[in-house]
Amino acid sequence: MEVVILTLSVSKGKNPRILPGQPRFNHPEFVMRRLRKFLPISLAVLVLVCLIAAIGAYETIPNANTNLTHFDTIIVLGTPAKSDGTPSPEQRERTLEGIREYKSGVAPTLIFTGGPAHNQFVEAHVMATLALTQGVPPGAILEEGRAQNTIQNIYYSDQIMQAHHWTSAEIVSSPSHLPRTALILEHYPGLQWRTHSAHWPPEYNFFERAAHYAVEAEYCLRLRIFGYARIHAWTLQNSNGAALRSSNALEARITTR
Repeated sequence: MEVVILTLSVSKGKNPRILPGQPRFNHPEFVMRRLRKFLPISLAVLVLVCLIAAIGAYETIPNANTNLTHFDTIIVLGTPAKSDGTPSPEQRERTLEGIREYKSGVAPTLIFTGGPAHNQFVEAHVMATLALTQGVPPGAILEEGRAQNTIQNIYYSDQIMQAHHWTSAEIVSSPSHLPRTALILEHYPGLQWRTHSAHWPPEYNFFERAAHYAVEAEYCLRLRIFGYARIHAWTLQNSNGAALRSSNALEARITTR
């Protein structure tokens, strides 16, 4: 019987060749080739699954917990002003929509909420100033100038409402921001609320709007996966001591409300 011995020659710095009769499935070169082929596909599938999950979590968020059409107040959520202190495009549109709702009789008062979160200008005051120029009387405007994020927007606005014995509110913000706001509002069962969308600024193109939606969808997915309390702690991890004390008070309030 004649025996044929197959030898594998390996040159330094080169991958070994697959010789006739050698199993291919466990050869390093063959394995690497298969990985290079299927890894991009696997990553694409993973991204698609995450995207579908984020959109699902985003689109199924309720926009109200009541059928009311008139409310005690309208809460307009802040966003940073321009570097010169004038309203930014989103800030302008949120404010103008709140004013339209006020003038249409949805509520007799407006709460503008937002502190100097991203620059030295207090968001609430910038919006209130714009409202005054649009004919809203000073007695109908309340300013909440401490909030550093959306969670605090709702918390401090709720404090104002309690001081006035108000129990219902319409919340105005940008379209992409409202689902996250609704997830926060769900932790206020004693409050009757609905969200209301402002217009997108005409300066924003399709890609800018899509980017806003993508960021908010991802945030809402994290909020649903990790829970309200943990995300709330993350949003305040860089805050000062006063904000941290407010955070602790908010946690205590939500757990006892």
